[in-house]
Amino acid sequence: MNQILGHNYIGGARSAAGQTRLQSVDASTGEALPHAFVQATAEEVDAAAKAAATAYPTYRSLSAARRAEFLEAIADELDALGDDFVAVVCRETALPAARIQGERGRTSGQMRLFAKVLRRGDFYGARIDRALPERTPLPRPDLRQYRIGLGPVAVFGASNFPLAFSTAGGDTAAALAAGCPVVFKAHSGHMATAEHVADAIIRAAEKTAMPAGVFNMIYGGGVGEWLVKHPAIQAVGFTGSLKGGRALCDMAAARPQPIPVFAEMSSINPVIVLPQALETRAESIARDLTASVVQGCGQFCTNPGLVIGIRSPQFTAFTQQVAALIGDQSAQTMLNAGTLQSYGKGLQKLLAHPGIEHLAGRDQQGNQAQPQLFKADASLLINGDEALQEEVFGPTTVFVEVADQAQLTAALNGLHGQLTATMIGEPADFEQFGELTPLLEQKVGRILLNGYPTGVEVCDSMVHGGPYPATSDARGTSVGTLAIDRFLRPVCFQNYPDSLLPEPLKNANPLGIQRLVDGVPGREAL
Repeated sequence: MNQILGHNYIGGARSAAGQTRLQSVDASTGEALPHAFVQATAEEVDAAAKAAATAYPTYRSLSAARRAEFLEAIADELDALGDDFVAVVCRETALPAARIQGERGRTSGQMRLFAKVLRRGDFYGARIDRALPERTPLPRPDLRQYRIGLGPVAVFGASNFPLAFSTAGGDTAAALAAGCPVVFKAHSGHMATAEHVADAIIRAAEKTAMPAGVFNMIYGGGVGEWLVKHPAIQAVGFTGSLKGGRALCDMAAARPQPIPVFAEMSSINPVIVLPQALETRAESIARDLTASVVQGCGQFCTNPGLVIGIRSPQFTAFTQQVAALIGDQSAQTMLNAGTLQSYGKGLQKLLAHPGIEHLAGRDQQGNQAQPQLFKADASLLINGDEALQEEVFGPTTVFVEVADQAQLTAALNGLHGQLTATMIGEPADFEQFGELTPLLEQKVGRILLNGYPTGVEVCDSMVHGGPYPATSDARGTSVGTLAIDRFLRPVCFQNYPDSLLPEPLKNANPLGIQRLVDGVPGREAL
């Protein structure tokens, strides 16, 4: 690995004009690590955004195959990062080595998946309506449409996934695949990790002769506002808190030229435990649910923060089983002191609420997070009480007992938008509660049956998004190949001669891509 400089990455060079130094910290001990990072100045943010804008015309005009080579080179560089890199990530995040190794594989796998998308060509969304000069009463002109990258994209690193949602994470991969240069804002919780990954991206860019400025990275608190407001930036990708995401959305909307912000922000991911499932396998559901709640110290955006069941002796016994399991769970170190502090504040809100009862979990003390279980009155959910709508980021869940099937529907109608919803049931349950699926379709981006949401497959069909406040734009996803759509826009060509058309729209279809021609899909030449 390269030695850490702590300098900003701008246009293929390093820059350290600022006076403020930022410190990387060991997440477990609080000890300062031997790495100092230079906070970007307003001038450096301006230079980074302009470097991306300068790279954009060249980068977007490269063939999809050339961009695919770049993404694959990034993946190779990530895979080549050794045990010393894993050790750095572990110190900055308190995450175990096995988790980091798995996440590195997911991160390089995302790059390779988007390379396949580029070679496939369907991301162009090519549509061709050939001229109909004899049509009456009016002839139709020749019309052809495809999609291009929006322009430079600002990406903000997430705290809980230092690789997969960070420097070379899903937003960066999707933007680069779309033909958009990136300005990445490194997360303060793992700056050394970000530097090593940025070095890998730059090595890949140099090996594949990408334009300088295709990837830039800046450090520092408060620099995000300068970045989002910069006129060169054309879109934003963000994963983090509702407060942070809303602030970015408001900044972007207030610009002279408003731009889209694709923010993943807050989700409590309800799990609905249906009666027949409790009759047949309550004990195993209790174990699996508890494991999902405490996995990774609850630091997943898909952590099951709400469990709903219908009043019965079986649900009462199930609640007691989960309470006993939660009470036996060990405390865990969180990503950083700020995350632990936020977790403590979230617990205090639940503890102070008159309609919420604490069922299990040791008192929060020291520098580790204690798993907790609460029970809330169903009326809070039905009436939209904010205490049950706010995500508590950590190893905690809230049980809600509803009176009957009608109250279950009312409770789900009271939910805000979510990333996921899960139904645990038997075939008879799913038949009896058939109305739940169309209801949940309106509330979430992904519906699971007999699984747990704390696992997100990276593939073509995955949706990691959902109605507000889960995301700022429910039409997109931040995981899976559909994520590329966020950074593309359509362009239509009318009556263009074949010689002047972009390659994906030429009559000969030299790229052999899927196209919709006069309403018929195919890969044939015209």
